[in-house]
Amino acid sequence: MDLVVVIPAYNEEECITDVVSDWLKTLESLVGDYRIMVLDDGSTDGTRQALSAFSDDARVEVVSKANSGHGPTILQGYRVAAGMADWVFQCDGDNEMSSDSFGGLWQTRDGYDALFGTRTNRRQSLGRKMISVLSRLTVRLAYARGVDDVNTPYRLMRSRFLAEVVSSIPDSTFAPNLVISGTLAAGGVRIANVGVPHQNRCTGAVSIKKWRLWRSAALSLVQTVTLAPDMHVVALGIKASLLTGACSR
Repeated sequence: MDLVVVIPAYNEEECITDVVSDWLKTLESLVGDYRIMVLDDGSTDGTRQALSAFSDDARVEVVSKANSGHGPTILQGYRVAAGMADWVFQCDGDNEMSSDSFGGLWQTRDGYDALFGTRTNRRQSLGRKMISVLSRLTVRLAYARGVDDVNTPYRLMRSRFLAEVVSSIPDSTFAPNLVISGTLAAGGVRIANVGVPHQNRCTGAVSIKKWRLWRSAALSLVQTVTLAPDMHVVALGIKASLLTGACSR
């Protein structure tokens, strides 16, 4: 396939049908052969029932799984998707970042190996702003510069590189997108940072709040730093493959 879109969803019954429908419309006009993979992370509301609307649509694959959290869920999706298509795109099921901006990434993909949607117009609490800054600094210090929004849930990645990275990330990693951003940057792949409008969720509720937010942030940053030595080995492998490819041409 050309593309697999990975969409994790947890308790998004109010918007998930609209989100998937919007992506189908967008992809139909841009991509030849694609699949949307929605991973229902053990939702306790009507998300699973809402997704049944696509049960007869071969373009949509719904994976119902036990709750494990956002990070392990997207990691599961990445590993499967990277073996199915040339490109993997990830977005969340909360409708905070529209499919309208995807065309800009897809149409310029040939010049890059990873394209990251930098969230613009984002309204955050002071705590979340501090965590975003700490995440960016941690990735830059432990890995490399290159990705502006290191935890963006709007990213298009070439599967040949993504597969190398995710195969080395432990299943329980809380925020694998941080590790992926850093490893791809350290590996020297061609990266584009593209501004993408962000809007705060209009439905559902944020699942991680207050003290849980800081505890989760601390866990993700510690894991990101702890994994750095192993991921730098992966990055060296990516660099070697890039060099070999350049020499073969």
